[in-house]
Amino acid sequence: MLNTQDVLNLSGKVAVVTGGASGIGLATAELLASFGAHAVLIDINEAAGNEAVASIREQGGQASFYCCNVTSAADCERTASEIKSTLGGIHVLFNNAGVIRRKTVTELDERDWDLVLDVSLKGVFLLSKYVIPIMESSGGGSIINTGSGWGLKGGDRAAAYCAAKAGVVNLTRAMAIDHGAANIRVNCVSPGDTDTPLLRDEAKQLQQDESAFLVASAGGRPLERLGTPRDIANAVLFLASDLSSWVTGSVLVVDGGGIA
Repeated sequence: MLNTQDVLNLSGKVAVVTGGASGIGLATAELLASFGAHAVLIDINEAAGNEAVASIREQGGQASFYCCNVTSAADCERTASEIKSTLGGIHVLFNNAGVIRRKTVTELDERDWDLVLDVSLKGVFLLSKYVIPIMESSGGGSIINTGSGWGLKGGDRAAAYCAAKAGVVNLTRAMAIDHGAANIRVNCVSPGDTDTPLLRDEAKQLQQDESAFLVASAGGRPLERLGTPRDIANAVLFLASDLSSWVTGSVLVVDGGGIA
């Protein structure tokens, strides 16, 4: 049973998760709620978000949903303000929303480039901009940004995604430096190939058989399997909790050894 001395106990914490309606975001919201947090799911998919919240509540957790486009400053400011007004503060922010376009720089058009950079990188900036003052007023907090193994090394036909995720990695470090004095820790979790709707969509973009694509994605890594959303959620729980109380500016790679 959890108690107030448990370093993983998130009771009384408000944890905001972007891209929370599916995949890694949903798994993380479910896990944080199971450890006592009030999980606030942010997504543009209102139907899936409300369904996810209902599921978390059925399991005994606390959860809310806000429809928010993380590429919109107005949306991010409004949503952060509403969360503070309704729930009293924000203690954990998981900047997880992202998209990918499997194209080289010569195949990309400007719209694709802007979409990937706006959702995956600008979204981290915008929501953090409006959440950090709320965290400061609450005495601090933990921000976790979703990077990628391809934010640390190159990948084929994913130029915009690699650029965005590399930006997330170094933005994480800069934020950790700037806001540490306010007791705000900022870290990055960098997944390898994880069985999510995003990964399955990559197979379609590359016009490959989905099953064969997933098998190929698991190959070559020491643990010889794809990641699961829960694998990544476990890492986020660590970074969100007091178990990582002296960890900031770090990049935690969770990829089954893929870039070892």
